[in-house]
Amino acid sequence: MHQEHKLLNARLRELLSRIYPDESAPDLARAIIAAFWPEGSVPRKRARTPSNRLWSEKDAFLITYGDTIIDGAHKPLDLLEDFLSRYMGGVVDGVHVLPFFPFSSDDGFAVTDYCAVNPRLGEWSDISRIASNFHLVSDLVLNHVSSQGNWFNQYRQGNAPYDKFFYEADPDQDLSAVVRPRTTPLLQKIETRTGDRHVWCTFSHDQIDLNFSNPEVLLEMLRIIRMHIDKGVRTLRLDAVAFIWKEPGTSCIHLPQTHAIVQLIRLLVDYTFETVVLLTETNVPRSENLSYFGNRNEAHAVYNFPLPPLILHAMQSGSAKYLNRWQATMPPAQLGCAYLNFTASHDGIGMRPAEGVLPTEEKNRMIETAQAAGALVSMRTMPDGTEQAYELNCSLFDAMRMTFKGEDDHHFDRFICSQTIPMSLEGIPAFYIHSFLATPSDHEAVDRRGMNRAINRHRWHYPDLLERMEDEGSDQARVMKALSERLRIRARQPGFHPNATQFTLRLDPRLFGVWRQSLDRYQSIFAIHNVSDETVTVDPADLNMIEDDTWRDLLSGDVIDFDAETVSFAPYQCRWISNRRGAAERDALS
Repeated sequence: MHQEHKLLNARLRELLSRIYPDESAPDLARAIIAAFWPEGSVPRKRARTPSNRLWSEKDAFLITYGDTIIDGAHKPLDLLEDFLSRYMGGVVDGVHVLPFFPFSSDDGFAVTDYCAVNPRLGEWSDISRIASNFHLVSDLVLNHVSSQGNWFNQYRQGNAPYDKFFYEADPDQDLSAVVRPRTTPLLQKIETRTGDRHVWCTFSHDQIDLNFSNPEVLLEMLRIIRMHIDKGVRTLRLDAVAFIWKEPGTSCIHLPQTHAIVQLIRLLVDYTFETVVLLTETNVPRSENLSYFGNRNEAHAVYNFPLPPLILHAMQSGSAKYLNRWQATMPPAQLGCAYLNFTASHDGIGMRPAEGVLPTEEKNRMIETAQAAGALVSMRTMPDGTEQAYELNCSLFDAMRMTFKGEDDHHFDRFICSQTIPMSLEGIPAFYIHSFLATPSDHEAVDRRGMNRAINRHRWHYPDLLERMEDEGSDQARVMKALSERLRIRARQPGFHPNATQFTLRLDPRLFGVWRQSLDRYQSIFAIHNVSDETVTVDPADLNMIEDDTWRDLLSGDVIDFDAETVSFAPYQCRWISNRRGAAERDALS
């Protein structure tokens, strides 16, 4: 055995002793290596060390369902591939295809078979073809599986090993401390061949929680991860990972064993020959979310969950006060780690990450304004039995129609500003397809499907979408053009590397600005965004720009005149003021 593999084994045993103290760590370590490197495959000799080379300024992700685009004749994954080739080449380099497996509910997050592609979407060859042209992000729904899948059917029959795959609890236990993202009862009574059981259901009664205290569950998940990597997946999104370990009497969220399991998965992918990134999905307040970076030994990337509510609030209120205050206190990501910056997703705009950031009265006003624009509100149950707003459900494009002042003529510019902010920040920007497509809220889908989240999961009829894209005056064509142009500009700027230096600027509260500097200190960018419907001016001296350099706005091409008294920002205007024109200029001089 290589000396380095001895280090792998030693680290595995240490983690396993923390997760499963009553099991034989050496035996489990051997089983894990056999599960993750089957049939004679072997780990790398050395673990991949943390670095900032996993990503670059060229990185941006598109988030989409496999059947967001349909036509009734072709496989949805074929249509998605066509859309990507037509519109996304050179705009994004990564695609997150939301759960593309067979499922029973929750639009894919109640998985019935992790090893198959939903035949209504296509097959593995379609997934692998997308992965050959784009960095593929896929969901590993760790916490639960469908009540209608084979695993749970085998559990109900009492068949090994599935008879111990699901977490059972006594309804007489005190479970009041358990953190819940839903209002449904936590436990569900199930008839099995061996009698009635009460199974744990964090999210819904169709999503039965797995029992990770049984190491066989972890081993099976590791086999699935290996298969997905072999199919071309290069980023694994660990869905609902915060809830995977249960201990009655505790909150059952972020427990030490949960972090140890994430560390174990990270250890394994660090030894794969394929470059694999772990992305954790934890829709919780900031300190809890950042804990999943660990000590550079857990997730490579975490969702920047406070961004969506804070950006929406800034756009509605015309003030970046709270966005600025929050960003100024955000720590830079550790070496080998990055934030995933987004404004909208397939779920909704989570309100929990705004806790402690937005005052209650500001949150309430934000919710009321969003509701006036057609948004719905989903609730969660608190330990005392009361309910609080968990997320806003809406199309972000529609949500941007309304401000605290009401509707106005700035809708388009306000929306583009909201999408430019995540392009500018430290981290990797990610965009939900319905933001790219300026999709309106789908209230008909809510009525038809009986779920709030359907409002932002519209399915486009491809011929209709193509017709809209060919109409230069349509919302779809205008938004696609504007966002694509900005992302192409961004991809050429070393100052926008996900780990480039960032400093939050102290400006007029109607402005949100950051200073970015490339890793080699070659390029500086002052990315400034007017979140108001008013014209705002800035004294160039307030930006601390080096006077001997020539500074240009990368977006407008304007040269910033130091002799001028002010730099003007029209309503919702964004400027990327740089002393260099990006990588091409740097390479030409080298």
